[in-house]
Amino acid sequence: MASEHKYQLNVKMTCGGCSGAVTRVLTKAQQEGSVSNFDVSLETQLVNVTGAIEEEALVEKIRKTGKQIISVTSLKDEAEVVI
Repeated sequence: MASEHKYQLNVKMTCGGCSGAVTRVLTKAQQEGSVSNFDVSLETQLVNVTGAIEEEALVEKIRKTGKQIISVTSLKDEAEVVI
């Protein structure tokens, strides 16, 4: 089994539709098995994701929603990547 990764993404979301789009792609990824858990907060502009998904694949899924990703932090080693 692939190891679990934890990520925190700062995603520019301005309305419920924005956070809903991110929630939809993460729900689909969860159904496919690459994401085990996630939380999308419109208020804080943060998306927390846990799962076997690799960072590049996660970023690509969220980018396809048209939302701007400000930064990605891997919570395992606290390395921040500014996009």
